[in-house]
Amino acid sequence: EPWRILAITFTNKAAKEMRERVNKLAGFAAKDVELRTFHSFCARLLRREAEHLPGYNKNFAIYDTTDQKTLVKQVIKDMGLDDKRYPVNGVIGKISGAKNSMLTPDKFAVEAQLNGDFYSVKTAGIYLEYQKRLKNNNALDFDDLLLLSVQLLTDDEEVRQRYQERFRYIMVDEYQDTNRVQYILTKLLTGPQQNLCVVGDADQSIYGWRGADIRNILDFEKDYPNAQIVKLEQNYRSTKNILDAANAVIANNTERKPKNLWTEK
Repeated sequence: EPWRILAITFTNKAAKEMRERVNKLAGFAAKDVELRTFHSFCARLLRREAEHLPGYNKNFAIYDTTDQKTLVKQVIKDMGLDDKRYPVNGVIGKISGAKNSMLTPDKFAVEAQLNGDFYSVKTAGIYLEYQKRLKNNNALDFDDLLLLSVQLLTDDEEVRQRYQERFRYIMVDEYQDTNRVQYILTKLLTGPQQNLCVVGDADQSIYGWRGADIRNILDFEKDYPNAQIVKLEQNYRSTKNILDAANAVIANNTERKPKNLWTEK
């Protein structure tokens, strides 16, 4: 049944393109396929399950980058910190990195103390106050959507089983770009049936700076030992010279799955 299919991708543009292709392939039935970005899927899940979110209701606001900056700026000011030493964008980046690594303010503070990192200790204080104010405003930022979804599915067995029962066929696009929290979310939704299809290319992993973890795709067969690997080695975009050069360069990478791109061009 189409409503048992969940397809997740990263950007609204990719989701729109995927929706158009599915509609073309499957026609009327395609409307029931759950096809979303990670953030859109999690926002919908949390609104449906808001009763399980202490301190929030289903009408929570989602703060965009501008809202985030305004709030963090205010927190830095109220804490009497120098915004040149603690620039807003840098602090937001640290907080986002912590959330993508599944670190709550308390866990982040403990790590900072252990590492003797004064800047991170102060950032942990900002992070804690920022989260308090978000909650007081019944608001989540984009990273919270994923983090709270993972926490909910981890802690509440009934909710987890309901979603595992609902989605029997799960697909994730651009899997090489997933970070820690997206990886765990995928695992929780897949459940014991392990009926998961991911599409990705370790050679195209370029988002390490925003938390993407290449191990997610390199270790896929360890996580899912019955996985079937299908290599898509024919290239339709480039000429043979370009592919030969690209193959020669990327072959020097130590962390990759070997493949040999070829083209008829």
